[in-house]
Amino acid sequence: QVQLVESGGGLVQPGGSLRLSCAASGSIFSIYAVAWYRQAPGKQRELVARVMSGGSTNYQDSVKGRFTISRDNAKRMVYLQMNSLKAEDTAVYYCNSYPPRDSWWAQGTQVTVSS
Repeated sequence: QVQLVESGGGLVQPGGSLRLSCAASGSIFSIYAVAWYRQAPGKQRELVARVMSGGSTNYQDSVKGRFTISRDNAKRMVYLQMNSLKAEDTAVYYCNSYPPRDSWWAQGTQVTVSS
């Protein structure tokens, strides 16, 4: 069983940066593709970026060139570097496997982009 804890969110001005972290328990973490998802108020949760076990990545079009997902299997960590943040990036951000597993959803971390 894998448990996830997201951190690193906060309030940032438009154009600013944040780095989100996701700590995973469980030694089997490294075999899974993992992803960051987000859910804005009144909207469905959506996939932001994913990284496969071998390191290849994919991004939602709206974050390409601004966000970078990475993983450190030895530390069982997943990161999301977010640059040039926009108001529309405001959401609760979650990490999970790709595709997501219901039992892996955690509390998420709030990102608010506002002046």
